[in-house]
Amino acid sequence: MKLRARGRCLIAAIFAGAGVQGACAADEARTNFFDDPFFQMSSGLAGCPVPLGPLYTQAEVRSQMHARLERGTSCWLEGRCKDSNAYRYDKTIAPLVRKALDGVPGQRRGSVWVTVQRRWIYLQGCVPDQRLRERLEKTARTVPDVENVVNDLMIGTRGKPGYPLAAP
Repeated sequence: MKLRARGRCLIAAIFAGAGVQGACAADEARTNFFDDPFFQMSSGLAGCPVPLGPLYTQAEVRSQMHARLERGTSCWLEGRCKDSNAYRYDKTIAPLVRKALDGVPGQRRGSVWVTVQRRWIYLQGCVPDQRLRERLEKTARTVPDVENVVNDLMIGTRGKPGYPLAAP
């Protein structure tokens, strides 16, 4: 079965003029190899593009390992973290973020997903208005040990999201 899939990838790569790795990435299984917290807060806006989340192919895992090790330790080396690996905070931060965002009035009117990686919070999905977008970001920033918040929330469901999408 895998041999057939690889054969299809090779043929697709030849016709597309692309490298085999690029053509086969779509067929390769993705997993949350690093066990990064990822959860959906709400599903109030139908048609919101669903984020891919922290799912990686084996090739992506290999390419990220060194960078994640370096980023995780630099926090400690620079004196910004007590722990020697910033990614170890994520499992503790995730439920605090969930609780904090759940308290934001109107958050259920949106379709919001959260990823936590090395003390950074990624807000992805759709909200009905700018005010809610700003409130969610501001609230996430108040959670202890959060270093940064990346707000990729779209207003409404139209347009191209600023985050990778889950396969349809």
